[in-house]
Amino acid sequence: MAGRTITRAHLSEAVYQEVGLSRNESAALVERVLEEVVGALERGEMVKISSFGSFSVRQKGQRVGRNPKTGDEVPILPRRVLVFRASHVLKNRINGVEEAVDTNDEDC
Repeated sequence: MAGRTITRAHLSEAVYQEVGLSRNESAALVERVLEEVVGALERGEMVKISSFGSFSVRQKGQRVGRNPKTGDEVPILPRRVLVFRASHVLKNRINGVEEAVDTNDEDC
């Protein structure tokens, strides 16, 4: 799958195929979910998606950087950066590791 990019259109089509909503409803659903995630991050909230990972915004302070061409010191202004931390479930799936199944689960 190297070189392929998943777009909003791909996500909308997947929702259309799997859920059975119309294409317009599927596109609207994908947009609404993405808007909710972005809105939460803008407010500084953490977004956790089970078995996928978590997104958070971190504040970075001002620091001095260096222009690699000239060697001149340049101030880097404070900014907020987006951080994604993959869940262990996602990491295992990417690496082809199967999750251990608990056969003693009494909640079933």
